[in-house]
Amino acid sequence: VQLQASGGGAVQAGGSLRLSCAVSTRTFSNYVIGWFRQAPGKEREFVAGINRSGSGSRYPDSVKGRFTISRDNANNTVYLQMNSLNPDDTAVYYCYAQRKGWTIYLYWGQGTLVTVSS
Repeated sequence: VQLQASGGGAVQAGGSLRLSCAVSTRTFSNYVIGWFRQAPGKEREFVAGINRSGSGSRYPDSVKGRFTISRDNANNTVYLQMNSLNPDDTAVYYCYAQRKGWTIYLYWGQGTLVTVSS
């Protein structure tokens, strides 16, 4: 399984960005997909997750109401729409894919940088 994140960039506070994560696998709909982020000097933080069908999602309070995760199972892609960005959202954003079997299978993308200026 390979994940390719894209869509990062520089934006001013209050702006928006949409990240994409293309997942290379024949069984995309078997995976929970989500995003973490890591700011300089900080631990990696969960940002959003979406279930296999796309019917359910989770967000931490820090982004709830501003970020929306969605998935396109026909095109093996997950999106993270980020609105009302602020400088605290500056980080490298990583997408992941998780599947449970006899063990937990977890795959990461390479990360895409989001920089929000005030």
